[in-house]
Amino acid sequence: ADLSHVLANLPELVVKETQGSGGYGMLVGPAASKAEIETFRARLIARPEAYIAQPTLCLSTCPTFVENGIAPRHIDLRPFVLSGREVRLVPGGLTRVALREGSLVVNSSQGGGTKDTWVVEDLKNAE
Repeated sequence: ADLSHVLANLPELVVKETQGSGGYGMLVGPAASKAEIETFRARLIARPEAYIAQPTLCLSTCPTFVENGIAPRHIDLRPFVLSGREVRLVPGGLTRVALREGSLVVNSSQGGGTKDTWVVEDLKNAE
């Protein structure tokens, strides 16, 4: 049932290799050509266990300094969580940016970059 759902909705989904990394071996359905979608369809049918699918996220944009000045680029924020006797969210994180115009791929190996992440804390309510 899951495979049928993914195959029926490939143009709207992001599909990644389960053993992949760095943004390689993935399909971003909304940005893919019909040929790319059909290539991925064949891969999924041949080895469905080797892939995961997820909805395409609507990433925020942020003003970013690029070659031609300042332009909006998609970003994602990776928070840091410390897990031990307690679970703590660390103030800060990694903001990754898709430097290519219109791209949703933020991986540095695929042309992405990073941005400063500022955390503003209300010191009156700090512990």
